Amino acid sequence: MRGDGYALLATLLRSEPDNHLLDTLAVALHDGTEFGTAIGELAAAAAVHPQDAVAEEFHTLFIGIGESELKPYASYYLTGFMYEKPLARLRAALADLGVAKSDETVEPEDHIAALCETMCALIMGQFGAPMPIADQKAFFDTHIRPWATLFFQDLEKTPSASFYRPVGTVGRLFMQIESQSFEMAA
Repeated sequence: MRGDGYALLATLLRSEPDNHLLDTLAVALHDGTEFGTAIGELAAAAAVHPQDAVAEEFHTLFIGIGESELKPYASYYLTGFMYEKPLARLRAALADLGVAKSDETVEPEDHIAALCETMCALIMGQFGAPMPIADQKAFFDTHIRPWATLFFQDLEKTPSASFYRPVGTVGRLFMQIESQSFEMAA
């Protein structure tokens, strides 16, 4: 389930969702927990936002004309600049795992979607065997925990976010759950 959570966030933050994904999200099961309520809000948003409006919102938030509203990169959140030391440290960690950036990928590896994809791969064993929890925790603590919750909080309160506001809530709560779970496992 943790891998699926990371995969969902990666999919929603890598590119705008298509109609199939929006239709799937619109019927997502949820419960009365805080996280379940956030999933319910995301489902409700998916049910009422047409794909073209979500695509426009995605471009406004993450791509922009000239500059996006949010910069979903670890380097930016941790240093205020792109392509800084957090990205270099991440590239070294990925190299240690035998992972290299695809030639087709234009975003740097410290993009929140890429980090969520990496965590999913570590959990699901897509780089070989599933990574031990202690190693997952070390990767999370180094490359995600210091900034991802702040990014998701910003996404929740960005004025032009409508569909993506509940994505921010889901992401923030998911990161909190991950942090608490890793602490309990330690």
